[in-house]
Amino acid sequence: MKKSISLPSKPVEITLEPGPFAWCACGKSSTLPFCDGTHRGTKFKPVLFKIAEKRDAWICQCSKSENAPYCDESHKTLSPKLSSVSGRERT
Repeated sequence: MKKSISLPSKPVEITLEPGPFAWCACGKSSTLPFCDGTHRGTKFKPVLFKIAEKRDAWICQCSKSENAPYCDESHKTLSPKLSSVSGRERT
């Protein structure tokens, strides 16, 4: 039986400096919302993206956004109860 993970249900506002980033898609990273390589050996892959100029961004942490890594407010549709998606439980 896979151990479920409880992910934060709200986005995080981050000031991003220019450069490449990898957004965590597996939910197991110790550096959420960014990937630390913990997904290795799973079906999950990080979402790679680049920032050309320093800017503030709302980064998804619930893993439901259709615009990952950016929040599209999908977290507002999450049930107050935990729901299981892709083997992960979310709040």
